[in-house]
Amino acid sequence: MDDVLPLRTLNRTLLERQFLTERTGRGAAEVVERLVALQGQEPNWPYLGLWARIADFRREELAALLADGRVVRSASLRSTQHLSGGADFGRWRPLLQPVLDRTSRARYFAPATDGLDLDELAATGRELLAGRTLSRQGLAVELATRYPGRDGRLLAAVVQLRVPVLHGPDSSAWGGWGTRPNTSLALAEQRPGELSAGAAVLRYLAAFGPAGVKDFQAWSGLTRTRTVFEELRPRLRAYRDERGTELFDLPDAVLADPDRPVPVRFLPAYDNLLLGHADRTRVLADPDRPRVMPGSARVLPTFLLDGSVAGTWAVDGAELRVTPFRPLPDAAAGEVAAEAGRLAAFLAPGQRVSFTGEPGTREPAAGGPAAGGPGLRPGR
Repeated sequence: MDDVLPLRTLNRTLLERQFLTERTGRGAAEVVERLVALQGQEPNWPYLGLWARIADFRREELAALLADGRVVRSASLRSTQHLSGGADFGRWRPLLQPVLDRTSRARYFAPATDGLDLDELAATGRELLAGRTLSRQGLAVELATRYPGRDGRLLAAVVQLRVPVLHGPDSSAWGGWGTRPNTSLALAEQRPGELSAGAAVLRYLAAFGPAGVKDFQAWSGLTRTRTVFEELRPRLRAYRDERGTELFDLPDAVLADPDRPVPVRFLPAYDNLLLGHADRTRVLADPDRPRVMPGSARVLPTFLLDGSVAGTWAVDGAELRVTPFRPLPDAAAGEVAAEAGRLAAFLAPGQRVSFTGEPGTREPAAGGPAAGGPGLRPGR
């Protein structure tokens, strides 16, 4: 009979594998590879994800990796923009291409693509990008010229889904928030060594295990992967969670001590921790899920207390506003305020911290002097 893993063991194990029980001394490139990819729809979020995980992380480190192509930005997991290692991208993209092709056929794009052969459109996009770099807007204009009467912006989006296109480092530079319409685009270099589905599962479990089939599918966007897990079963260790769901893990992977104390951590919107499983209760209680995922595909920035999501945060001008879901005990309030102060210093020197929330929520006596903030929004 499979061992049953308590929720707290799953929680602590996930935090350890995500470098959230103790900041690591590893470099940003190694951490990105371990996590497989960082959600990068908004340019600034990956910097904050690495700040939460790496001791003494500096924004310049990620900027340098993007500049020399060791980390790249493109459509990836779940058809959304992610940062991944340059070599990793070439291995993962072919495996994920069916997911991206499926997204390219979504009704959202239909006004521009109805009646078009999407393979032909992809070939046109390749032709336009061959040997040169175009801005996103420039690609849209040229596609609209090739396909009169159709929305070039939507056509360009479909090309980016169906063709491995890298966004230039400017798309991921720290600074303003929101998509950047003039992001530069270039064809990704063709590299040998496509990742197998089985190897992808092993990479996933190293960072997110123990986990089930539906967890992997929710994280990757891939479907019908039960057979992959079954083929790997002799090489994996099987468990059950308290609900009876079968979970898998690498045979030599270590489970964390469920009683291990963990620090307060502030996470960006769309963080891996919240999007790595179909069952998110190991870090996010079901009653709190609508507060973190309020609809329209949004996942708000959060903070962890004792390893679980305990509130959200946002920056509004000069204020970093922390919103606990329920009153914080004095000791916990002090820890949250201290980590919020460290986050504020990373965002902008002198950023002021304030607390909001439900009646009865204690506001810690903490926070620095006011200063201009980066205009952080909760996410899209």
